Amino acid sequence: MVEAVGERRWRAAVRERLPLWVQTRCGLEPRSLAALAVVLVVAACAASGFFWAGRPEQVRAPELVGVAPVAASPASASASASVSVSATASARPGGGPGGGAAAAEVVVDVAGKVRRPGVLTLPAGSRVADALRAAGGVRAGADLTGLNRARVLFDGEQVLVGVAGAPVGGSAPSGAGPGAGTAGSGVPLSLNAATAEQFDGLPGVGPVLARRIVDHRTERGGFRSVEELREVDGIGERRFADLQPLVRP
Repeated sequence: MVEAVGERRWRAAVRERLPLWVQTRCGLEPRSLAALAVVLVVAACAASGFFWAGRPEQVRAPELVGVAPVAASPASASASASVSVSATASARPGGGPGGGAAAAEVVVDVAGKVRRPGVLTLPAGSRVADALRAAGGVRAGADLTGLNRARVLFDGEQVLVGVAGAPVGGSAPSGAGPGAGTAGSGVPLSLNAATAEQFDGLPGVGPVLARRIVDHRTERGGFRSVEELREVDGIGERRFADLQPLVRP
């Protein structure tokens, strides 16, 4: 009895909540209500699934794929090495070996009364004494008078030891040091061996400027290139252009 009353109330509640057209179509029969309920549930499930499938999702960025380094062939490796060496040499002041004061080595010819005469390669800034030592030393009885062993070597020069009548760097008149040369002899004057009086004989150089050249040579330990003559106070570009063909280191 109680169940029948509850069922009637349940049907009345459902009937009140249904639209009018549904009430007229289904006649509020139990089978009709059950079928309608199933349709509504299916529709709700379908709608929920549709909205769930269309929800925004986080997208992961693709991973970067590194490119494997390509092994260089021996030919390309040697070409790269050649380019690197050339670039390094051209970046040096003077453009590479033999480029004046920037050269790292000097090549000199040591001849005469030495134990091992020949062409020697010495570090830049070496002196005559270093060249004699590299040549095995001076032979017994060799006359070293007039040979300035403290003079700085320059690239391409010849050092003659104990050879009569052949001073270092060419002949010079009496009173001039070995290899000094003179302004009128046709031999370039050595900046590292000439005296102040010999500098005074150069065009445009007086006693004061000649003494400055000698003092500069003493302070710096000698001239390694003719271009260093520009560093002497009183020698400008025009005067240097006049003196350049007349002197050597």
